[in-house]
Amino acid sequence: RLANLYGLILAGAKTTAVVMLLVAAASVSAWLVTAVNIPQQLGELLQPFVHNKTLLIAILMVLGLLMGCVLDLTPNILIMTPVLIPIVVQAGIDPVYFGVLYVMNQSIGLITPPVGSVLNVISSIGKMPMNRVVGGVWPFLVAEIGVLVLLILFPSLVLVPLQWMTR
Repeated sequence: RLANLYGLILAGAKTTAVVMLLVAAASVSAWLVTAVNIPQQLGELLQPFVHNKTLLIAILMVLGLLMGCVLDLTPNILIMTPVLIPIVVQAGIDPVYFGVLYVMNQSIGLITPPVGSVLNVISSIGKMPMNRVVGGVWPFLVAEIGVLVLLILFPSLVLVPLQWMTR
């Protein structure tokens, strides 16, 4: 009804304000990471692992998960992908395979504290305390990490269906 419109707009504005505050904080974090030259230093640090594909992917996924815990998805992908892709290509890892794993990894970061922007949105919309939201998401987080580990250990799970689609 028209009488409820003001309340709905106000509730939508509050939710949008929370989300935009998280995006602003993530953007500031992304700028700080770039300003202190972390991506280039990271590239140099990972060079010794180029000859062991599985170990390199595992290290990149752990690093990506740590980055995903403190940065939002978009800034993380925009900052880290240009740094990591040359290392991945040099190691002989399929860039599509890496992309699937990295996006999945960053999606896990969206539901991982402390930033966990999806957790904050759920907490705000559901009007629930953060510890209750984290408690409800925990089993899904463990399952997603398990799938990521399987994809790291068995790259054919990603690459074989990709080959089927390109025939």
